[in-house]
Amino acid sequence: MTDDPDQPIADEDGFLPAESPPPWGTESREERLGRLLRTARDLPPVPGVYLMKDAAGVVLYVGKAVKLCDRVSSYFIPSTDLGAKKSQMLDTLHEFDVLICQSEWEALLTENRLIKDIRPPYNARQTDGKTFPYLVVTIRDDFPGIYITREPNAARYKGSRIFGPFTAVGALHEAIQMLQRVFKYRTCTLDIRDGAPGNRFFRPCLLHAIGQCTAPCAERISRSAYRQDIDRFSRFISSKRSSAVRELQVEMDQASAALEYERAATIRDQIEALNKLDERGDARAGWQPETEISFIDPEKGLASLQRALEMDQPIRCVEGIDIAHLQGGETVGSKVCFVDGRPFKDAYRRYRIKSAGNDDYASIREVVSRRYREAGEGHELYPDVVLIDGGLGQLHAAMEALAGMDIQPPMLIALAKKEELIYTREKSEPIKLGRDNPGLRLCQAVRDEAHRFAQHYHHVLRRNKTLGG
Repeated sequence: MTDDPDQPIADEDGFLPAESPPPWGTESREERLGRLLRTARDLPPVPGVYLMKDAAGVVLYVGKAVKLCDRVSSYFIPSTDLGAKKSQMLDTLHEFDVLICQSEWEALLTENRLIKDIRPPYNARQTDGKTFPYLVVTIRDDFPGIYITREPNAARYKGSRIFGPFTAVGALHEAIQMLQRVFKYRTCTLDIRDGAPGNRFFRPCLLHAIGQCTAPCAERISRSAYRQDIDRFSRFISSKRSSAVRELQVEMDQASAALEYERAATIRDQIEALNKLDERGDARAGWQPETEISFIDPEKGLASLQRALEMDQPIRCVEGIDIAHLQGGETVGSKVCFVDGRPFKDAYRRYRIKSAGNDDYASIREVVSRRYREAGEGHELYPDVVLIDGGLGQLHAAMEALAGMDIQPPMLIALAKKEELIYTREKSEPIKLGRDNPGLRLCQAVRDEAHRFAQHYHHVLRRNKTLGG
């Protein structure tokens, strides 16, 4: 995935990685694995993520651990059965890096994000599009529903309140089913409008009969009263839920004392499910941008952008380029690709800037020339639109990099932050679109994803002070 091998990067306190390993080939296999085992045993007994690397610094495998010292050490103990594929990895494994996490669920989300971004060869089974689910409250509806979904950016959830992603999937389903008996919210997909004439003739489903829904579909509850239930549910999900857990604990103890062990076990499972609701991330943290990017109708976005740019041919492929200064010294460039309005991860690339330092314009010239050299010579196709993160200066830098090429891209634009103006080669004045314009929102999604892709990789690979000591 990387354009250049990763080089050691100091952490935010200035600490470099632990002492560099001996050059490849100077150790026997036994010496190399023994060195890695000693290093692994010195890791702290805390949750985290580990990255196995070869001699060139390329990440081979990403894994998570409840205790880093135990899990990473197990790779280098001869008696451990790693399986055929992971055993082969030991033949090229030269060093490892770790990221300490605050909890097991954070390690799980971090591992998932890294695997999707880096796509290591020994994580082949985990590079699919599967994501962790979210809890959605459709607060814009007259009678909001509660849903579990892996696609919170779907059209039907536009404007909803989103919790998650949740790592304990089974516990989430169990908790939502249990809480429905308390807050009596609807989980159906009916389009229920307040005051609709047919509501009073509607027959409620079984959930109303068993006391798990207040049946707004049949006007068995007012809009204001139903809203109060939803507000209480949202506060409950956002809080620590300690009082509810204490009540269940008392109920479980009473059932156990009465020798009602089956009921006590059920309540115990409910307590565990409630506690696991805290094992979740925040959608604003960008754990799963492929699902968390605010909803854009791909067809409308592409058609709107085509009209705004006055292009003759339909737009299918858009590439975004961004430059990131990492800790004031390391500078990297990123290139992301959207096909038919959706992220296409296989075409993502990172570029370690070789000569530009902290000069944004020089960095853009370097990335653009490296990325589109082959296309400029006619050996591959350009994307329909190349989008540069920045304003007029960044656009001119990209134009300078392309100036000496025989073939030019169909469209080169830059999107400035704050003003959200689109600069093009063809017009002296920028294009200003409405904030809700689908074409602008598509450009914003491409730009934001390019920025995240550059920044996130460095963040998760940062060495902890423990290893720098």
